[in-house]
Amino acid sequence: MKLSGLFHGILVIVFVMSYTSSTSAMTNFNVLNFGAKPNGVTDSTDGFLRAWDAACGSADSSFIYVPKGRYLVGAMAFKGQCKSPQIIIRIDGTIVAPLDYGVLGKSENWISFQGVTGVSITGAGAFDAKGPSLWTCKASNSNSCPSGATTLHFTNSNNIKIHGITSLNSQMFHIAINRCRNVRIQGVKIIAAGNSPNTDGIHVQFSTDVEIFNSSIKTGDDCISLGPGTKNLWIERVTCGPGHGISIGSLAKDLKEEGVQNVTVKNTTFSNTQNGLRIKSWARPSTGFVEGVRFTDSVMRNVQNPIVIDQNYCPHNENCPGQISGVKIKDITYTDIRGTSSTPIAIKFNCSAENPCTEVKLQNVNLTYLNKAAQSFCSNVVGKAFDLIQPNGCLESMG
Repeated sequence: MKLSGLFHGILVIVFVMSYTSSTSAMTNFNVLNFGAKPNGVTDSTDGFLRAWDAACGSADSSFIYVPKGRYLVGAMAFKGQCKSPQIIIRIDGTIVAPLDYGVLGKSENWISFQGVTGVSITGAGAFDAKGPSLWTCKASNSNSCPSGATTLHFTNSNNIKIHGITSLNSQMFHIAINRCRNVRIQGVKIIAAGNSPNTDGIHVQFSTDVEIFNSSIKTGDDCISLGPGTKNLWIERVTCGPGHGISIGSLAKDLKEEGVQNVTVKNTTFSNTQNGLRIKSWARPSTGFVEGVRFTDSVMRNVQNPIVIDQNYCPHNENCPGQISGVKIKDITYTDIRGTSSTPIAIKFNCSAENPCTEVKLQNVNLTYLNKAAQSFCSNVVGKAFDLIQPNGCLESMG
């Protein structure tokens, strides 16, 4: 073995020992030993699946290693229940999708984890979904384009960690968390073109106790989107742009819908985005709600809509339901929000006539447009403003 190879192997072993909190034995599984080829040409799907089956079936904690190189894989579903109490997947290479977007485009997900517990994905590697060709198809308004696949999807899973990886050019969502509990996403990079359709960076729904830290998201849709049933979510130190901002919703897609509650968004930066901090729902009846949201310490840099609540959401004004939103929005706080708007109206609260937004609080907000005071718009909102508020005039001022 070359000295450099020996040194790298030692580093990997040290990483495994430091990353796992378990005192049980750790069994290693290198995807190369299961037939995966790092040449970017040979289909390595089966090698990855075989490595997963071996790790999942181990009685020990397991470590799956993906060395440097490029690995061509199709759609893969990694399923529990596993005997292994903990599976760490270390990716130092790049996992690439087939050039033909139709291979993945017909699948809902590219890489999915279903019913797993204690899975960690980490490393300096990347997922490259080769999305631009599908985006071009969609831009042509062709009816033959598939919807596309989400790059990394977790469903019905617990105790999940995603750390350090990069997601490039997803066909659809980059990372989706659905019906999961206790998820931590940290230090990820998400990159797609600003005009790429439906490429949400991180989407969370029907999930509890999710944390997103220290991440950079550049995409063509919401940087982070929160769907129904999201509870106890913490977002901190995230940069967004390009993209559509951090969005709760869209909600009211269904009449019977779970609510969104206890959300904290802290220390975020938005650069040249369509929106900053947004809550959106369709104008139709719904049992849904949004309650207990704290937006704090955000910087806006040339953002079209820095602060917005829109209960008449209807993109492109096509097939709008034209009803009244039943989503109840209350206890929403904006604190220490500052920066520049690229449009005159920096704060827009367009709430439901039958279900007004209540307990909305603005504190120390300073948003300008072309070096002058920006404007605000309010409809059916009840709340209070504290300390410096610019623009002002929307809510009752408390000094």
